[in-house]
Amino acid sequence: MEGKKAMKKALSFFLLSFAITATGVWATPRTMRVDYYHTGDVSREMFSVDEVVLEPLPWPGNPDRLVDNMNLGKYLFEVRDRATDSLLYSRGFASIFGEWETTDEAKLMNRTFSESLRFPAPEKPVQIILKKRDPRNAFREIWRFSLDPKNMFVNSAKPLQNGSVIEIEKHGDPAKRLDLLILGDGYTARERSKFEKDARRLTNILFNTEPFKSRRTDFNVWAICPASAESGISRPSSGIHHQSAIGATYDAFGLERYILTFDNKAFRNIAAWAPYELVEILVNNNTYGGGGIFNLYSTVAADSLWAPYIFVHEFGHHLAGLADEYYTSDVAYNPPAEKIEPWEPNATALLDPSMLKWKDLVSPGTPVPTPWDKEGFEKYSREVQNKRRVLRKENRPETEIDVLFNEEKAHEDQMFAEEKYARKVGAFEGANYQAKGYYRPQANCIMFTRTDFFCRVCQEAIKTIIDLYSRP
Repeated sequence: MEGKKAMKKALSFFLLSFAITATGVWATPRTMRVDYYHTGDVSREMFSVDEVVLEPLPWPGNPDRLVDNMNLGKYLFEVRDRATDSLLYSRGFASIFGEWETTDEAKLMNRTFSESLRFPAPEKPVQIILKKRDPRNAFREIWRFSLDPKNMFVNSAKPLQNGSVIEIEKHGDPAKRLDLLILGDGYTARERSKFEKDARRLTNILFNTEPFKSRRTDFNVWAICPASAESGISRPSSGIHHQSAIGATYDAFGLERYILTFDNKAFRNIAAWAPYELVEILVNNNTYGGGGIFNLYSTVAADSLWAPYIFVHEFGHHLAGLADEYYTSDVAYNPPAEKIEPWEPNATALLDPSMLKWKDLVSPGTPVPTPWDKEGFEKYSREVQNKRRVLRKENRPETEIDVLFNEEKAHEDQMFAEEKYARKVGAFEGANYQAKGYYRPQANCIMFTRTDFFCRVCQEAIKTIIDLYSRP
């Protein structure tokens, strides 16, 4: 009830903030963006405003779902009316800093990352409040500042446009659909036609995967390919450095397969020319790699043999905040000092089995925790990881990595086909990068291995987020 009241108040405020056109129809507000710096290390955080930007396009979001009640993300930001303290807009999210602070590097040094908050542009002064989960998993305020949308320093200048907007699929008004923007990085001007083919190919792969297949018409898909000076993106571990348009790079946090861009302003200014809630960055490379951060963006090496898997897997992180369920691969993150229930919808610490977050989907008679051949899986997976490290160290051709991963997939497919509870929802130990103490919903899922389907729990989580942004 309180959530519904808050949403009604928020909608009323923004409707009052809209200008009335000559026809008497409410006009949609512009999109406002706050760019800020997030600085700190493993034990402290500091924030400072960089710039407040009025983006060139109308706000594309669902006006009926201004308040986020999903309880997802490591961070949450709120926009509140400064005069009445009414909650006008909120969204949970994760960030590059939020990942970096769990790495060993964060114990040794400070770093600064550029981040952004986007929301419907208000007409009246507001408070922006940033919250973060505390050790008990509750959101606590860590920063706030006042924003007057009529301040003369609000930047309404249109950013330089590098690449036209391509309509991949349009199924309705952006305010009634979940808008996905696909950006290209490392494509030269001559390679723009290749980018469009890559974007359409991977879009079709996404929408051949449930639950996206059933919800395809709830999306719009747009694309922009800013021209890069040279083909491909940086891969420092191989001595390759390029000045690409969006700044995407392999080796984020020292992981050779992790692709991120740390140039937030470049990414945001290019993206501002299309309506979007979600962003997928296609990089013009064939080396295995990708990444995905909740409510920020996801990435994929478009020419990798494994691009179909990586695209869908990383998009699961970005869209629905799904956790990685694998735990035998190398990661840069350190485990939490204290075991708490993860906020991600598809991982649990199982602190109280009677309160399992997906208990409504557990089949009668399925034991919790749920047995599976964990030892056999781990033994084979360690062998594969050791072979992969050798191949990478020797800088072997990507085709040899592909052969290894194909062998691994065939082995896993056979193994899970023989599991007693393979098709059941339960609580299978091994998830969230941890071999013990964390559990995933089903024996296999695209968030666990290089398979091609989401488990039932992940599918339900994705549907819930689609509902947050789309409407009839």
